[in-house]
Amino acid sequence: MFPTDETFASRLTTLSAAHEQLVTRVNHPLAAHNGIYQRWENSVVTAEHAPLFWRYDLDPAANPFLMERLGINATFNAGAIYRGGKYLIVVRMEGMDRKSFFAVAESPTGVDRFRFWDYPMALPQTDEPDTNVYDMRLTAHEDGWIYGLFCTEHKDKNLPNDASAADAQCGIARTKDLVAWERLPDLVTRSGQQRNVVLHAEFVNGKYALYTRPQDGFISVGSGGGIGWGLADDMTHAVIETEVVIDKKVYHTIKEVKNGQGPAPIKTAKGWLNLAHGVRNTAAGLRYVLYMFMTDLNEPWRVTHAPSGYFIAPEGAERVGDVSNVVFSNGWIANEKGEVFIYYASSDTRLHVATSSVERLIDYVINTPEDPLTSAACVAQRSAMIAKNLALK
Repeated sequence: MFPTDETFASRLTTLSAAHEQLVTRVNHPLAAHNGIYQRWENSVVTAEHAPLFWRYDLDPAANPFLMERLGINATFNAGAIYRGGKYLIVVRMEGMDRKSFFAVAESPTGVDRFRFWDYPMALPQTDEPDTNVYDMRLTAHEDGWIYGLFCTEHKDKNLPNDASAADAQCGIARTKDLVAWERLPDLVTRSGQQRNVVLHAEFVNGKYALYTRPQDGFISVGSGGGIGWGLADDMTHAVIETEVVIDKKVYHTIKEVKNGQGPAPIKTAKGWLNLAHGVRNTAAGLRYVLYMFMTDLNEPWRVTHAPSGYFIAPEGAERVGDVSNVVFSNGWIANEKGEVFIYYASSDTRLHVATSSVERLIDYVINTPEDPLTSAACVAQRSAMIAKNLALK
Protein backbone atom coordinates (compact mmCIF):
# COMPACT_ATOMS: atom_id res chain seq x y z
CA MET A 1 0.00 0.00 0.00
CA PHE A 2 1.06 3.60 -0.56
CA PRO A 3 2.09 5.58 2.55
CA THR A 4 -1.02 7.08 4.13
CA ASP A 5 0.78 10.25 5.19
CA GLU A 6 2.35 10.94 1.80
CA THR A 7 1.40 14.26 0.23
CA PHE A 8 2.28 15.78 -3.11
CA ALA A 9 4.81 18.06 -1.41
CA SER A 10 6.45 15.32 0.67
CA ARG A 11 6.70 12.99 -2.30
CA LEU A 12 8.28 15.71 -4.44
CA THR A 13 10.77 16.47 -1.67
CA THR A 14 11.76 12.78 -1.49
CA LEU A 15 12.09 12.43 -5.27
CA SER A 16 14.11 15.66 -5.57
CA ALA A 17 16.55 14.66 -2.82
CA ALA A 18 17.12 11.22 -4.36
CA HIS A 19 17.69 12.74 -7.82
CA GLU A 20 20.15 15.32 -6.55
CA GLN A 21 22.05 12.64 -4.64
CA LEU A 22 22.30 10.60 -7.85
CA VAL A 23 23.51 13.37 -10.16
CA THR A 24 26.08 14.68 -7.67
CA ARG A 25 27.46 11.24 -6.76
CA VAL A 26 31.24 11.03 -7.05
CA ASN A 27 32.54 8.18 -9.21
CA HIS A 28 35.64 6.09 -8.54
CA PRO A 29 37.83 3.96 -10.83
CA LEU A 30 37.81 0.23 -10.19
CA ALA A 31 41.10 -0.98 -8.74
CA ALA A 32 41.44 -3.95 -11.08
CA HIS A 33 42.30 -3.07 -14.68
CA ASN A 34 44.07 -4.55 -17.70
CA GLY A 35 46.64 -1.77 -18.13
CA ILE A 36 44.83 -0.49 -21.21
CA TYR A 37 41.85 1.28 -19.62
CA GLN A 38 39.99 1.56 -16.33
CA ARG A 39 36.33 0.91 -15.79
CA TRP A 40 34.49 3.01 -13.19
CA GLU A 41 32.30 2.02 -10.29
CA ASN A 42 29.07 3.69 -11.39
CA SER A 43 27.27 4.21 -14.67
CA VAL A 44 27.66 7.85 -15.69
CA VAL A 45 24.11 8.33 -17.01
CA THR A 46 20.99 6.24 -16.35
CA ALA A 47 17.28 6.74 -16.94
CA GLU A 48 17.05 8.08 -13.39
CA HIS A 49 19.42 10.93 -14.31
CA ALA A 50 16.70 12.49 -16.47
CA PRO A 51 15.30 15.58 -14.72
CA LEU A 52 12.14 15.08 -12.72
CA PHE A 53 10.41 17.80 -14.74
CA TRP A 54 10.94 15.70 -17.87
CA ARG A 55 9.09 12.76 -16.35
CA TYR A 56 6.52 14.16 -13.92
CA ASP A 57 3.82 16.77 -14.30
CA LEU A 58 4.68 18.94 -11.29
CA ASP A 59 1.32 20.70 -11.21
CA PRO A 60 -0.49 19.29 -8.13
CA ALA A 61 -3.88 20.16 -9.64
CA ALA A 62 -3.20 18.15 -12.78
CA ASN A 63 -1.22 15.36 -11.10
CA PRO A 64 -2.30 15.10 -7.44
CA PHE A 65 -0.67 11.69 -6.92
CA LEU A 66 2.58 12.86 -8.55
CA MET A 67 2.57 10.03 -11.05
CA GLU A 68 5.31 9.62 -13.61
CA ARG A 69 3.59 10.68 -16.84
CA LEU A 70 6.38 10.45 -19.44
CA GLY A 71 8.91 7.92 -18.23
CA ILE A 72 12.43 7.30 -19.57
CA ASN A 73 13.31 3.70 -20.39
CA ALA A 74 17.01 3.96 -21.22
CA THR A 75 19.96 6.33 -21.70
CA PHE A 76 22.69 5.04 -23.99
CA ASN A 77 24.83 5.41 -27.15
CA ALA A 78 26.07 8.97 -26.61
CA GLY A 79 28.13 11.16 -28.89
CA ALA A 80 30.76 13.21 -27.06
CA ILE A 81 32.74 16.42 -27.41
CA TYR A 82 35.05 18.50 -25.19
CA ARG A 83 34.38 22.25 -25.18
CA GLY A 84 35.30 25.02 -22.78
CA GLY A 85 36.76 22.60 -20.27
CA LYS A 86 33.47 20.67 -20.05
CA TYR A 87 32.62 17.16 -21.17
CA LEU A 88 29.45 17.24 -23.25
CA ILE A 89 27.57 14.16 -24.37
CA VAL A 90 24.58 13.88 -26.67
CA VAL A 91 22.70 10.99 -25.13
CA ARG A 92 20.26 8.72 -26.87
CA MET A 93 17.22 8.93 -24.62
CA GLU A 94 14.51 6.33 -25.09
CA GLY A 95 11.08 7.01 -23.67
CA MET A 96 8.79 4.28 -22.45
CA ASP A 97 7.01 4.73 -25.78
CA ARG A 98 10.17 3.35 -27.50
CA LYS A 99 10.85 6.63 -29.31
CA SER A 100 14.42 7.85 -29.05
CA PHE A 101 15.50 11.48 -28.95
CA PHE A 102 18.67 13.41 -28.18
CA ALA A 103 19.59 15.37 -25.06
CA VAL A 104 22.81 17.08 -23.97
CA ALA A 105 24.34 16.35 -20.57
CA GLU A 106 27.48 18.01 -19.28
CA SER A 107 30.07 17.16 -16.65
CA PRO A 108 33.03 19.03 -15.15
CA THR A 109 35.05 15.81 -14.81
CA GLY A 110 34.01 13.49 -17.61
CA VAL A 111 33.39 10.61 -15.20
CA ASP A 112 30.57 11.85 -12.95
CA ARG A 113 28.13 14.67 -12.13
CA PHE A 114 26.53 14.65 -15.56
CA ARG A 115 23.54 16.96 -15.56
CA PHE A 116 21.12 17.39 -18.46
CA TRP A 117 20.38 20.74 -20.02
CA ASP A 118 16.82 21.93 -19.38
CA TYR A 119 15.37 20.79 -22.71
CA PRO A 120 16.01 17.85 -25.02
CA MET A 121 17.36 18.66 -28.47
CA ALA A 122 14.80 20.18 -30.82
CA LEU A 123 16.00 18.47 -33.97
CA PRO A 124 14.64 20.06 -37.17
CA GLN A 125 12.88 17.75 -39.62
CA THR A 126 13.33 17.09 -43.31
CA ASP A 127 10.45 16.83 -45.80
CA GLU A 128 10.01 13.24 -44.60
CA PRO A 129 9.80 13.48 -40.80
CA ASP A 130 11.82 10.97 -38.78
CA THR A 131 9.90 8.19 -37.08
CA ASN A 132 12.89 7.57 -34.82
CA VAL A 133 16.39 9.00 -34.44
CA TYR A 134 19.37 7.63 -32.53
CA ASP A 135 23.14 7.18 -32.05
CA MET A 136 24.53 10.60 -32.92
CA ARG A 137 28.25 10.89 -33.69
CA LEU A 138 29.73 14.33 -33.12
CA THR A 139 32.58 15.67 -35.23
CA ALA A 140 34.20 19.09 -34.81
CA HIS A 141 35.24 19.51 -38.43
CA GLU A 142 38.01 21.76 -39.66
CA ASP A 143 35.41 23.72 -41.65
CA GLY A 144 34.29 25.26 -38.32
CA TRP A 145 31.03 23.37 -37.83
CA ILE A 146 30.15 20.65 -35.34
CA TYR A 147 28.34 17.94 -37.26
CA GLY A 148 25.97 15.41 -35.75
CA LEU A 149 25.47 12.31 -37.89
CA PHE A 150 22.77 9.94 -36.68
CA CYS A 151 20.41 7.22 -37.78
CA THR A 152 17.05 8.37 -39.09
CA GLU A 153 14.52 5.57 -39.27
CA HIS A 154 11.25 5.19 -41.17
CA LYS A 155 8.82 2.38 -41.86
CA ASP A 156 9.99 0.24 -44.77
CA LYS A 157 7.28 0.92 -47.33
CA ASN A 158 8.38 -2.08 -49.38
CA LEU A 159 7.12 -4.34 -46.56
CA PRO A 160 3.81 -2.74 -45.55
CA ASN A 161 2.56 -5.79 -43.63
CA ASP A 162 5.70 -6.19 -41.49
CA ALA A 163 5.31 -3.76 -38.59
CA SER A 164 8.98 -4.17 -37.57
CA ALA A 165 10.49 -3.59 -41.02
CA ALA A 166 12.46 -0.35 -41.09
CA ASP A 167 14.56 1.73 -43.44
CA ALA A 168 17.60 3.31 -41.79
CA GLN A 169 19.60 6.13 -43.31
CA CYS A 170 22.14 8.71 -42.15
CA GLY A 171 20.66 11.98 -40.95
CA ILE A 172 22.90 15.06 -40.79
CA ALA A 173 22.67 18.19 -38.67
CA ARG A 174 25.22 20.85 -37.77
CA THR A 175 25.64 23.42 -35.03
CA LYS A 176 28.05 25.88 -33.48
CA ASP A 177 26.93 25.51 -29.87
CA LEU A 178 24.91 22.24 -29.53
CA VAL A 179 21.81 24.40 -28.91
CA ALA A 180 20.72 25.65 -32.35
CA TRP A 181 20.86 22.91 -34.99
CA GLU A 182 20.57 23.20 -38.75
CA ARG A 183 19.16 20.09 -40.38
CA LEU A 184 20.78 19.13 -43.67
CA PRO A 185 19.48 16.62 -46.23
CA ASP A 186 20.13 12.98 -45.43
CA LEU A 187 23.24 11.35 -46.83
CA VAL A 188 22.79 9.84 -50.28
CA THR A 189 24.70 6.65 -51.15
CA ARG A 190 24.21 3.68 -53.43
CA SER A 191 23.61 1.37 -50.46
CA GLY A 192 20.18 0.19 -49.36
CA GLN A 193 20.64 1.09 -45.69
CA GLN A 194 23.13 3.29 -43.84
CA ARG A 195 23.63 3.17 -40.08
CA ASN A 196 26.77 4.05 -38.11
CA VAL A 197 28.01 6.76 -40.48
CA VAL A 198 30.82 8.93 -39.08
CA LEU A 199 32.38 12.13 -40.43
CA HIS A 200 36.17 12.36 -40.47
CA ALA A 201 37.42 15.55 -38.79
CA GLU A 202 39.63 16.75 -41.67
CA PHE A 203 39.26 17.28 -45.39
CA VAL A 204 40.77 14.53 -47.54
CA ASN A 205 41.83 15.69 -50.97
CA GLY A 206 39.60 18.73 -50.48
CA LYS A 207 36.51 16.61 -49.80
CA TYR A 208 34.50 15.52 -46.77
CA ALA A 209 35.43 11.97 -45.79
CA LEU A 210 32.92 9.63 -44.21
CA TYR A 211 33.04 6.18 -42.66
CA THR A 212 29.92 4.25 -43.69
CA ARG A 213 28.35 0.84 -43.23
CA PRO A 214 26.75 -0.24 -46.49
CA GLN A 215 24.20 -2.99 -46.03
CA ASP A 216 21.01 -4.35 -47.53
CA GLY A 217 18.95 -5.06 -44.40
CA PHE A 218 18.00 -3.29 -41.19
CA ILE A 219 19.14 -5.81 -38.54
CA SER A 220 20.68 -8.42 -40.83
CA VAL A 221 23.30 -7.02 -43.17
CA GLY A 222 22.35 -9.12 -46.18
CA SER A 223 25.12 -9.03 -48.75
CA GLY A 224 26.63 -5.85 -47.31
CA GLY A 225 28.53 -4.94 -44.20
CA GLY A 226 31.95 -3.79 -43.13
CA ILE A 227 33.23 -0.30 -42.41
CA GLY A 228 33.17 1.67 -45.62
CA TRP A 229 34.91 4.84 -46.78
CA GLY A 230 33.58 7.46 -49.13
CA LEU A 231 34.06 11.09 -50.13
CA ALA A 232 31.48 13.85 -50.56
CA ASP A 233 31.96 17.25 -52.15
CA ASP A 234 29.56 19.08 -49.87
CA MET A 235 27.89 18.30 -46.54
CA THR A 236 24.89 20.53 -47.27
CA HIS A 237 23.91 18.02 -49.97
CA ALA A 238 26.13 15.05 -49.12
CA VAL A 239 26.40 12.42 -51.82
CA ILE A 240 28.81 9.50 -51.86
CA GLU A 241 29.13 7.92 -55.28
CA THR A 242 31.63 5.20 -54.35
CA GLU A 243 32.11 3.32 -51.10
CA VAL A 244 35.15 1.13 -50.43
CA VAL A 245 35.12 -1.29 -47.50
CA ILE A 246 38.26 -0.63 -45.45
CA ASP A 247 37.54 -3.00 -42.54
CA LYS A 248 35.56 -6.05 -43.60
CA LYS A 249 33.70 -8.78 -41.76
CA VAL A 250 35.80 -11.87 -41.09
CA TYR A 251 34.64 -15.44 -40.45
CA HIS A 252 34.96 -16.73 -36.87
CA THR A 253 36.04 -13.44 -35.36
CA ILE A 254 34.39 -10.80 -33.18
CA LYS A 255 33.13 -9.12 -36.37
CA GLU A 256 31.83 -12.06 -38.35
CA VAL A 257 28.19 -10.88 -38.58
CA LYS A 258 28.66 -7.11 -38.90
CA ASN A 259 30.84 -4.25 -37.79
CA GLY A 260 30.64 -0.48 -37.79
CA GLN A 261 32.60 2.62 -36.91
CA GLY A 262 32.09 4.04 -33.42
CA PRO A 263 33.01 7.71 -32.86
CA ALA A 264 35.19 9.86 -35.13
CA PRO A 265 38.85 8.75 -34.95
CA ILE A 266 41.35 10.47 -32.66
CA LYS A 267 44.38 11.97 -34.42
CA THR A 268 47.80 11.09 -32.96
CA ALA A 269 51.40 11.41 -34.10
CA LYS A 270 51.42 7.71 -35.03
CA GLY A 271 48.12 7.57 -36.90
CA TRP A 272 44.36 7.76 -36.40
CA LEU A 273 42.96 5.77 -33.47
CA ASN A 274 39.68 4.12 -34.45
CA LEU A 275 37.06 2.57 -32.18
CA ALA A 276 34.46 0.26 -33.71
CA HIS A 277 31.88 -2.34 -32.76
CA GLY A 278 31.91 -5.93 -33.91
CA VAL A 279 29.07 -8.45 -33.81
CA ARG A 280 29.09 -12.22 -33.79
CA ASN A 281 26.28 -14.74 -33.52
CA THR A 282 25.85 -17.08 -30.57
CA ALA A 283 23.26 -19.57 -29.34
CA ALA A 284 22.02 -16.76 -27.06
CA GLY A 285 21.77 -14.21 -29.89
CA LEU A 286 24.02 -11.44 -31.19
CA ARG A 287 27.00 -10.37 -29.06
CA TYR A 288 28.31 -6.82 -29.50
CA VAL A 289 31.83 -5.87 -28.44
CA LEU A 290 34.18 -2.95 -29.13
CA TYR A 291 37.50 -3.21 -30.92
CA MET A 292 40.21 -0.83 -32.09
CA PHE A 293 42.43 -0.30 -35.10
CA MET A 294 44.75 2.41 -36.44
CA THR A 295 44.77 4.03 -39.86
CA ASP A 296 47.53 5.92 -41.61
CA LEU A 297 47.93 9.58 -40.71
CA ASN A 298 47.97 10.75 -44.33
CA GLU A 299 45.79 7.99 -45.79
CA PRO A 300 43.09 7.51 -43.14
CA TRP A 301 41.31 4.90 -45.25
CA ARG A 302 44.29 2.52 -44.93
CA VAL A 303 44.42 0.29 -41.83
CA THR A 304 47.96 -0.02 -40.45
CA HIS A 305 47.43 -1.87 -37.15
CA ALA A 306 44.63 -4.14 -35.94
CA PRO A 307 44.97 -5.69 -32.46
CA SER A 308 43.57 -9.16 -31.99
CA GLY A 309 40.20 -9.64 -30.35
CA TYR A 310 37.95 -7.26 -28.51
CA PHE A 311 38.84 -4.08 -26.67
CA ILE A 312 35.78 -3.87 -24.39
CA ALA A 313 33.14 -6.56 -23.89
CA PRO A 314 30.15 -6.54 -21.53
CA GLU A 315 31.00 -7.71 -18.02
CA GLY A 316 28.84 -8.55 -15.00
CA ALA A 317 25.73 -6.39 -14.73
CA GLU A 318 26.59 -4.78 -18.08
CA ARG A 319 25.39 -7.98 -19.76
CA VAL A 320 21.78 -7.49 -18.65
CA GLY A 321 19.34 -4.99 -20.11
CA ASP A 322 16.86 -4.32 -22.88
CA VAL A 323 19.18 -5.90 -25.45
CA SER A 324 21.48 -8.10 -23.41
CA ASN A 325 25.14 -8.97 -24.00
CA VAL A 326 25.89 -5.73 -25.82
CA VAL A 327 28.37 -2.89 -25.53
CA PHE A 328 28.31 -0.02 -28.01
CA SER A 329 30.12 3.29 -28.33
CA ASN A 330 29.72 6.30 -30.57
CA GLY A 331 31.51 8.86 -28.41
CA TRP A 332 34.93 9.42 -26.90
CA ILE A 333 36.98 12.44 -25.85
CA ALA A 334 40.73 13.08 -25.79
CA ASN A 335 41.40 16.16 -23.66
CA GLU A 336 44.40 18.52 -23.65
CA LYS A 337 46.22 16.28 -21.13
CA GLY A 338 46.06 13.27 -23.44
CA GLU A 339 43.46 11.58 -21.25
CA VAL A 340 40.82 9.59 -23.14
CA PHE A 341 37.22 9.14 -21.97
CA ILE A 342 35.39 6.31 -23.74
CA TYR A 343 31.62 6.50 -23.34
CA TYR A 344 30.09 3.08 -23.90
CA ALA A 345 26.59 1.79 -23.35
CA SER A 346 25.72 -1.62 -21.98
CA SER A 347 22.80 -3.69 -23.20
CA ASP A 348 21.00 -0.65 -24.71
CA THR A 349 20.15 0.50 -21.18
CA ARG A 350 22.75 2.71 -19.46
CA LEU A 351 25.93 4.66 -20.18
CA HIS A 352 29.37 3.97 -18.72
CA VAL A 353 32.84 5.46 -19.06
CA ALA A 354 36.23 3.81 -19.41
CA THR A 355 39.35 5.97 -19.15
CA SER A 356 42.75 5.61 -20.73
CA SER A 357 45.31 7.84 -22.43
CA VAL A 358 46.42 8.49 -25.97
CA GLU A 359 49.82 7.03 -25.07
CA ARG A 360 48.36 3.79 -23.74
CA LEU A 361 45.97 3.36 -26.65
CA ILE A 362 48.76 3.88 -29.19
CA ASP A 363 50.82 1.23 -27.38
CA TYR A 364 47.85 -1.15 -27.30
CA VAL A 365 47.00 -0.75 -30.97
CA ILE A 366 50.56 -0.87 -32.34
CA ASN A 367 52.08 -3.55 -30.12
CA THR A 368 49.20 -5.99 -29.58
CA PRO A 369 49.50 -8.88 -32.08
CA GLU A 370 46.90 -9.30 -34.82
CA ASP A 371 44.46 -12.20 -34.96
CA PRO A 372 46.18 -15.03 -36.89
CA LEU A 373 42.70 -16.45 -37.66
CA THR A 374 43.21 -20.15 -36.81
CA SER A 375 43.37 -22.04 -33.52
CA ALA A 376 46.80 -23.51 -34.27
CA ALA A 377 48.24 -20.13 -35.19
CA CYS A 378 46.75 -18.60 -32.03
CA VAL A 379 48.41 -21.28 -29.90
CA ALA A 380 51.73 -20.64 -31.62
CA GLN A 381 51.33 -16.89 -31.07
CA ARG A 382 50.55 -17.35 -27.37
CA SER A 383 53.31 -19.94 -26.89
CA ALA A 384 55.87 -17.55 -28.32
CA MET A 385 54.93 -14.97 -25.69
CA ILE A 386 55.03 -17.66 -22.97
CA ALA A 387 58.49 -18.76 -24.04
CA LYS A 388 59.71 -15.16 -24.01
CA ASN A 389 58.29 -14.61 -20.53
CA LEU A 390 59.76 -17.83 -19.12
CA ALA A 391 63.15 -16.88 -20.51
CA LEU A 392 62.99 -13.67 -18.47
CA LYS A 393 62.86 -15.59 -15.18
